[in-house]
Amino acid sequence: MPYVASVLELMDLLRGCSDDHGLRTAALLRRSHPADKELQLAGLVHDLGRLLRPSERAGRALLAAEAVRPLLGERVARLVRLLAPEGGSGGGREGACDDGHADADAVATLRQAGEAAAASGLDAGVLEDWRPLLELVAARAHPAVPAGNAIDPLGS
Repeated sequence: MPYVASVLELMDLLRGCSDDHGLRTAALLRRSHPADKELQLAGLVHDLGRLLRPSERAGRALLAAEAVRPLLGERVARLVRLLAPEGGSGGGREGACDDGHADADAVATLRQAGEAAAASGLDAGVLEDWRPLLELVAARAHPAVPAGNAIDPLGS
């Protein structure tokens, strides 16, 4: 499974997106939940699976989650993974809301922001505005590794 090794690589991937849905979602979350940086970044990267494997529809949330986990940490990955129902049990709305998961409210908020962003003409700014936050969260996820450097997912 592919993974994103650095903030620079992630930004390059996100620049390849044909729309700014992730930017609008993240901007809405920044306004409604300014203290929850990981939630904002989950909104920014939640469509990454579509960019990594455009021809595949099933499993995009899991693909996006696993791609960002080594860089942005477990919570961002979990929020992305739990966001969309894909092919049944465990990964979607049912898994996020019915199992008493600690992030169930955050997933519901993320889902609502994604839906609002799809219907919104909000000027979300530019991707470069998110780089400092991406670097901050990456540094927190891996304090011994500078945020601009590659993360080795195997820890070697």
